[in-house]
Amino acid sequence: MYLFGGHLKNINIFALTHHYNEYRAEDAAMRIVFFYLCKMDNHANQRLYEYCEAHTTPPTAALRAVERDTHLQTMAANMLSGHLQGQWLALMSQLVRPRRVLEIGTFTGYSAICLAQGLTADGVLHTLESDEEKEQIILKNIEKANLKQKIQLHIGDAQHIIPSLNDTFDLVFIDADKENYGLYYDLIFEKWRTGGLLIADNVLWKGKVLDEQKDRKTTVLDAFNKKIQADVRVENLLLPLRDGLMMARKISDRH
Repeated sequence: MYLFGGHLKNINIFALTHHYNEYRAEDAAMRIVFFYLCKMDNHANQRLYEYCEAHTTPPTAALRAVERDTHLQTMAANMLSGHLQGQWLALMSQLVRPRRVLEIGTFTGYSAICLAQGLTADGVLHTLESDEEKEQIILKNIEKANLKQKIQLHIGDAQHIIPSLNDTFDLVFIDADKENYGLYYDLIFEKWRTGGLLIADNVLWKGKVLDEQKDRKTTVLDAFNKKIQADVRVENLLLPLRDGLMMARKISDRH
C-alpha cells in the first residue's frame, strides 16, 4: 500500500520526491502524506497498517472464510481487496445506499460482498468476471454471505456484457484488466447515474505511474488517470490507499 500499507518498497522514491516539488503541495495534509511515503521504512509502514487494521471494524465470518479460501484455492491471493479496502468499500456503499451496483472484475467475490452491504432493500449488485473457472468459487462465496438474492454474477467479456445491462447504476467499481479501464469507463458512463460514485482500483500500479519510462500497463493506467482528471463531467479524487483508488462522482452527462 502507498498510504499505510505493505508495498512501500515498490515506490520510486526519487520520482516521488521530484513530483513533490513539481506539485508544490501547499496544504499540511499533503505534505504529511508525502513525508510518510518518502521517510517511513517498510517495517514502520507495516506496523502502522496493522494498527489501522486493529482500529477498523473486523471482517465478517463470511469474509474471513473468503480470504482463507482464496489463499488456498488461487495463485494470486494478493488480488483480494482485503480487510481495510474491503471495509472502506462497504462504508462507501453504505453512504451511497445504491439500488444498483456494477462491479467489473469479481475475482473470488470479496469486494462484491463488501459492496453489497449498502444495497437498498430492493437493491441488486451485478458483478462481471471473465474467468469462467472462478464461477463456482464465486457462487459458493456469495452463498456463504447469504447474498444469493442480492448479487448477480455474469461470466464473460465485460465489453459485451456491459452494453446488455439495462440498469442505471448508482455505484460502479472497476477492478479488472487494466488495459481496458478507459473503455469500461466509456461503456458505463451513460448507465451511471448523475450523482453516483465510481471507484477504480490499482491506479497507482505499485508507484510505477511516476516512472519516466513506463511499461504498457502503467502507461494505460496513467492515461486513465489523466482521462478522469480531464473529464469535466465528473469530480474526482485519487486516494493513495492500497494500490491507488480513483474516485469520481458524476455531475453531468455533457461535456
